Amino acid sequence: MKTPGVLETTRPVVDGAEHVRIDRARIRALCREWAQNPAPVQPWDDSVHFSGDAPATANYVLLLDALNFCFWPDPGQPRWTIGYQGRELGGYMALAAALKRAVEQGLPLLEADWLSQVTPEQLQAIFQGSGQIPMLERRVENAREVGRVLQARYGGSFARAIESCQGSAVRLVRLLEEEFPSFCDVTRWKGQTVRILKRAQITPVDLYGTFGGKGLGHFEDLDALTAFADYKIPQVLRALGVMQYGPSLAERVDRMELLEPGSPEEVEIRAAMVWAVEWIRQDLRSEGLNRRAFELDWLLWNLGQEPLPDQRPYHRTRTWFY
Repeated sequence: MKTPGVLETTRPVVDGAEHVRIDRARIRALCREWAQNPAPVQPWDDSVHFSGDAPATANYVLLLDALNFCFWPDPGQPRWTIGYQGRELGGYMALAAALKRAVEQGLPLLEADWLSQVTPEQLQAIFQGSGQIPMLERRVENAREVGRVLQARYGGSFARAIESCQGSAVRLVRLLEEEFPSFCDVTRWKGQTVRILKRAQITPVDLYGTFGGKGLGHFEDLDALTAFADYKIPQVLRALGVMQYGPSLAERVDRMELLEPGSPEEVEIRAAMVWAVEWIRQDLRSEGLNRRAFELDWLLWNLGQEPLPDQRPYHRTRTWFY
């Protein structure tokens, strides 16, 4: 089984793109270089992720991925960060640690009934730090959705949803897309449906990382998932010369101008990211190095945590899908 239609529906976008190009020759050159000096697969960072009994941990991962989007500030505004265990954290790491901190402080954050009625004030207190987390109201909606759906269909336990998928990450992606509307990351491009499903796909991978590939984190088909189309990895691929933007789009991105969700430019960037990583995966395999798409996603994301040579801004789109 494959992830429902992600590669299939993004490929026409890549083939017909007017604003974004993938340099296949550059991919081949990079893969030859990387195969000679393979980077290790990054381990899961237990220091910022909550881990308790299996049902509570599963609920934590679902909530984490329901809220895992859009951390960059408006121009002139400070970046949102939190302090946790002597570290200053931003972005996704801050989100993971803020939720973990709340559980450690005794908040019933992982109980579906509490989540279904969470208020903006309660969520804001959980995210207390320096600056403001963007799109708070949308995060409140997503948290409530998690609580409502878990209450209505799974007795408050995401573990039951996972178990119903019988070890299939693809089935779990489908379940999230169909039963949790905020995970339904599907858009249109030139009249065609394009399925990207970033947060739905990252959820089984986060379960795999959290549980070490065992129990609720055991999936037989993780290799069927694609990379997770966000804003950070296109920035890395552009700095590496893999993704190239046309002059008008490059100017807009470099000026940090907002791109509308679902605009041709934004869809082309995300589709190109998915296929650039897929071609990297294929070319590495031909060089004798097997990496799954999510492992390459982790590698590229970590590569982008420090500025790269020739790095330009990432594209800005206000959306709850990434």
